[in-house]
Amino acid sequence: MSHSANILAETTITVGAAEEARNIATITRIGAVDKPALVWLGGYRSDMSGTKAIEMDALAGEQGLSAIRFDYSGHGVSGGEFVKGTISRWTEEAIAVISASGQKKVVLVGSSMGGWIALRVIQEARRRALGFSVTGLVLIAPAPDFTSDLIEPHLTEAERQSLTDRGYFEEPSEYSSEPNIFTRALIEDGRQNRVLTDLIETGCPVHILQGMKDPDVPHSHALKLMEFLPLDNVVLTLIRDGDHRLSRPEDIDRMRAAILSLI
Repeated sequence: MSHSANILAETTITVGAAEEARNIATITRIGAVDKPALVWLGGYRSDMSGTKAIEMDALAGEQGLSAIRFDYSGHGVSGGEFVKGTISRWTEEAIAVISASGQKKVVLVGSSMGGWIALRVIQEARRRALGFSVTGLVLIAPAPDFTSDLIEPHLTEAERQSLTDRGYFEEPSEYSSEPNIFTRALIEDGRQNRVLTDLIETGCPVHILQGMKDPDVPHSHALKLMEFLPLDNVVLTLIRDGDHRLSRPEDIDRMRAAILSLI
């Protein structure tokens, strides 16, 4: 193992200009230059200090790999307002962080909403001929198109009215004392970022981990995602008693094994 894999560099990059500028906090583990770097893409309202993100980084340290963690704007220790967050905005930040790292090859590890961000990063990297390639995807309880597929169809009349009158609605969170806030901007932008509309060409192997007792993203959503990935080598692991977080020791072991299979 390279000694450099034990070096952690904390940096901040600025994404956007003028009123749209926000400071994005990153932590990079410096490892082997001849192997792909691991990149953590967190979920909605999660941050880079979560269990799975830390475990991904620890695995990188053990294997002598580089690893990149960051907080989206409005999350964790990054700047920016959470209520301004959209899939477009957070995808832009993910691309900026990867590009600023100088890494040429990356394995994206996306949790929940981070799975959607990962797919959008791949699409944008190809469309814009960016200077890095994605060599593997690990998607944990992936939630692509969750605004249009998992939220909009189940909105109550009160929530629809709140979106119209206030520009957002709130719902209790199982993971925090603070309610989840979903804005009209997030939902409208989500329609423009849908990926489950046509075949998705990732150009790399994909491993999906999905709990069958996930109350937020049903396992049928993972099966739907697979239908749009017919051109890639895709492995789907269904965990019968798994919840949405998939942070138990046995779930972490599955995540680590999935990552190692792609290195």
